[in-house]
Amino acid sequence: MPHILLDKVSVDFPIYDGAQRSFRHTLLNAGIGGMISRQGNRHLEVRALDNLSLVLNKGDRLGLIGRNGAGKSTLLRVLAGLREPTSGRLKVFGKTAALLNIASILDPDMTGYENIARAFVLLGIPNRDHVALTQEVDNFTELGTYLELPIKVYSAGMQLRLSFALMTAQEPEILLLDETLSAGDAQFLSRADERMAALRNRTDIVVLASHVEREIRRICNKVLWLEQGHCRAFGDTDTVLAAYATANS
Repeated sequence: MPHILLDKVSVDFPIYDGAQRSFRHTLLNAGIGGMISRQGNRHLEVRALDNLSLVLNKGDRLGLIGRNGAGKSTLLRVLAGLREPTSGRLKVFGKTAALLNIASILDPDMTGYENIARAFVLLGIPNRDHVALTQEVDNFTELGTYLELPIKVYSAGMQLRLSFALMTAQEPEILLLDETLSAGDAQFLSRADERMAALRNRTDIVVLASHVEREIRRICNKVLWLEQGHCRAFGDTDTVLAAYATANS
């Protein structure tokens, strides 16, 4: 059964040029916040997650809230297996799909059809499903003969349609989302929202990081409020969002 366990998980980012004036620039470019500590004369560390414990089971839809640099994206990357914890215990049971950087799945020098075939391999989609899913992606994107052309000739909107269709062609048990889709024309956004809702509904566990309260309320039954990498509050959606709003009013 799909299950997520974090037991006192911490993640540290070492910053080796901390004694230089470029430290702040380095930190901002890394997109991380958290608590800063010094290890030796020139070695600084940023603790992006601090002693975090959490259990999620089938049916949980968890919203991650907090200011920029609070640790939301770091937590998603840890759950996706893209970053190892510095300390603590992490267990993720279940097939996981991470929609963290949708555009990264495309190779600009390949055609649309070549990218579809490549993505299916990268995403671990069984060969028996390739033909049907290729047709589904074709229908959803409405790119037609453009699928025969290299991605580099596509507009940004066309690339978005294809990458989104590929990432949502998966059948995960655990779905990780960093913000919801906000780009594209109104018609595409409407169809994308329906497709994403269908994906969430057939997924056992969802973890969504978002700054949009209405999205958290619409999707999540639990909320984790992160502050400088540690848990400020965890519980049902209404209770935690109310506490967050009071603290930031």
